[in-house]
Amino acid sequence: MPNLIKRSSLRLIVLVVFVIMAISGLLFSLYLIYFGAHDLYTYALAAMFIILSLISGFFNVFIAYSYYRSAFYDEYLEGIKKKLKPIAFYPTVAVAMPVFNENVEMVKRNLSRLKTINYPAEKLHFYLLDDSTKEDTLKELKSFAKSNGITYLHRENRKGFKAGALNNMLKHSKEEFIAVFDYDEYLTDQNFLTDLLPYFQDSKLSYLQTEKRYFKGSFFSDTVDLFDAFFFKFVQPSRALNNTAIFAGSCGLIRRAAINKVGGFPEYVIEDTFFSLESDLHNYTSLYIPQVYAYGKPVATFTELVKQQWRYNYGDTQFMMYYFSRIKDKKVKKHSLLSTIDYITHGLGLNYVSVMLIMFTLMSALLVFVAAPPSQVTITQLLEAKYIATTMEIMGICTLVLSILAPAILTKIHFKSIRKGFMVFFLNFALSMTRTRAAVSAYLNSSPSYGWVKDGKNVNGRVSRTFKRSISEVTFSSVLLILSVFAFIINNVYGAAWLLWYGMLYASTFILFYKYG
Repeated sequence: MPNLIKRSSLRLIVLVVFVIMAISGLLFSLYLIYFGAHDLYTYALAAMFIILSLISGFFNVFIAYSYYRSAFYDEYLEGIKKKLKPIAFYPTVAVAMPVFNENVEMVKRNLSRLKTINYPAEKLHFYLLDDSTKEDTLKELKSFAKSNGITYLHRENRKGFKAGALNNMLKHSKEEFIAVFDYDEYLTDQNFLTDLLPYFQDSKLSYLQTEKRYFKGSFFSDTVDLFDAFFFKFVQPSRALNNTAIFAGSCGLIRRAAINKVGGFPEYVIEDTFFSLESDLHNYTSLYIPQVYAYGKPVATFTELVKQQWRYNYGDTQFMMYYFSRIKDKKVKKHSLLSTIDYITHGLGLNYVSVMLIMFTLMSALLVFVAAPPSQVTITQLLEAKYIATTMEIMGICTLVLSILAPAILTKIHFKSIRKGFMVFFLNFALSMTRTRAAVSAYLNSSPSYGWVKDGKNVNGRVSRTFKRSISEVTFSSVLLILSVFAFIINNVYGAAWLLWYGMLYASTFILFYKYG
């Protein structure tokens, strides 16, 4: 109980701070609309500011609320554990690993490790779902599967991606439960099944998701791990309290009957999120266990991270369109307000972060050339209409400073590293255009692959390859730097520094590609 009080008190303070920030931003926005705007241009800027303030306030407060609420999840889970009975019988389980042209040795190593799971051998069956196109890979994995008693399933095309491979497996299997692991995940706790299966005494439980993390690696890869860590430590527990915990695609266990009920895995880029929603709409429950049973391969390069974020954002955008179409169906379960917000914030989360950053940047560029130099402006004058641009720029600085400090402070508290918090801040700027392009691509129903920026392997020279991968960000950064020079020429030193800072933030994409590959 003392630990709970300490955790909840700290998180309550964070929640209150975010609420105050949201209210302050909204009140200032209303002030601008009613008292500050005096012509079409400043009206437009004020309107833009109030829209951004409303959106950012909503997301920030809800995320802070999730952070606060997650403090109570351990007690909630303990209450469920106390009602569990020992396993009376062992159901059949299929352990599935989907692969596509992956590192053969890693696949073999991790599959071999999965075969050491503590469970009656006669109740356990392994499936290697191989969508590879490389002949050598196909031959070697097929041979490995045959010699190790693993059912090998190969498809000639990748229809439906990972979901398609899992649905194909359903045609060749009859097991009562399905455990999914990615090719790069190494089992570290052999009690995965014996720990998790007792929770399925609840006949309405569809799936159970465990915490996903990466092995320790470099400073960069460990920082990337924080992207998942924030979600699994704070967001998933809060969502689980609303029965909206997301099945994260692997390191989880699913009831076969639930999959059959919803018609299989929805064949989208992020099939796990779609399946989670369908399970909920079909009146099943879900659960999250905050324990790591397997570690994934670290994300070693910035290119890997960009491709991952492209897929996530493309899929989340598809999910948002899918969600609004599904909830119109009168036959499906109606969500509570909190559940609805859970799904909307999940689908719009990365889009929100990216678009908001870009919009604040563009607004700042518009403001710079109508702002009076702050050295000539008093506190009283900041409240006058003719100094509206300067006031808004100062508010922008406050927002930016807080957006830097928030991840830095939270990573210091929970992960003992303020440096990684600063890196998370820069990564959000470095990835903002990639995420935005992925969202646009999804809306246009374009290719879900990372195709807008090529790997550039055929380009000679490290600088040339890096430039090709980050050409959009470099162009945007260059424009901001040019505007910074113009601002300096007209003696707006403050505005010049402001644009220079933004230009450097977007240039971080080039730097990260160059430094981390």
